[in-house]
Amino acid sequence: MEMVQVREKNPLLNPVPMRDGQIEGYVHSIETFGAVDGPGIRFVVFMQGCHMRCKFCHNPDTWKTNVGTKMTSEEVLNKALPYKSFWGDQGGITLSGGEILLQIDFALELFTKCKELGISTCLDTCGQPFTRRGEWFEKFEKLMDVTDILLVDIKHINSDEHKRLTGYPNENILDLTRYLSDIGKPVWIRHVLIPEITDNDQYLMELGQYIKTLHNVEKVEVLPYHTMGVHKYREMGIKYRLEGIEPPSSERIKNAEELLHCTDYKGYLSWRPGIKTFNT
Repeated sequence: MEMVQVREKNPLLNPVPMRDGQIEGYVHSIETFGAVDGPGIRFVVFMQGCHMRCKFCHNPDTWKTNVGTKMTSEEVLNKALPYKSFWGDQGGITLSGGEILLQIDFALELFTKCKELGISTCLDTCGQPFTRRGEWFEKFEKLMDVTDILLVDIKHINSDEHKRLTGYPNENILDLTRYLSDIGKPVWIRHVLIPEITDNDQYLMELGQYIKTLHNVEKVEVLPYHTMGVHKYREMGIKYRLEGIEPPSSERIKNAEELLHCTDYKGYLSWRPGIKTFNT
C-alpha cells in the first residue's frame, strides 16, 4: 500500500479572505491622527485578533480572530490618503493590533502598495506569531522589504514570567528582535511598567542589557501601566486579573528609564524612512 504523507497544518496560515481579487483584513478600528504609534503623524489601522492574553491589556475587544470590519488594502488606502499632507517626512501608515502578524498576507499587500505610493510604513507588533520556519517566514521576509520601521513590545525579559503575564513564553519574540537586528531593520522597543510584575530592578537591568546587544534600536520607551481599559472587561464579562494594582509612580518610571538606558537611544529624533540612524 502506498504511504501518503499528510502535511501538518500550519496554524499561522489560515485561509485568507478575498474580495474582488484583493485580500481582506479584519479591522478593529482606525485612528486618523496617531501621534504615539511610530514616527511623526500616522494613520493607524488597528487590526483584529490576538493570541496573547496579557493581564494588563486595555483592548480585550481586539482578541477575537476572524471578526471585525472587513476591508481591502484599497479601501484602507482610500481612507488614509486624504490625510497624507499631514504626515510630513516622518509620518505615514501604521498597522497595529491586536496582533498584525496574524494577518501577514493583508499587511504584505497593503505595505507593498504603500511603498509604490511613497508612503512610510510602520509595523506595531508583540512578535508572538514569529517563526523562522516555512512559508510564514518567507512572507515575513517580503514584508520586511516594504516595512520602514517596527515598534516591538517586549512584555517581559524572563520567559517564565512572560508566560505568566501573557500566556506565552518569549523565546521566539526575542528571536524576532535578533533577526531584525541582523538585517538592520530600525525598531523602537517598548516595555510596559507594571508594579509587582515588570517593575523589578533585576528584570529591568536584564532587559536593558539585552537591548544593548541589538544594533538597530532607534528608541526605547517605558509605557506606564494604566487602568483605562478595565471597564471593557466588565462590559465583556471577563475577570480583570490585575485588580488592585495601581499605575507606577513617577519615581519608578524614571528608575525604569534609567535601567533601560532610554536616553542612549536618540536615533528616532532624526529618523527618516530609508535612513538608519542607530550605531552598527
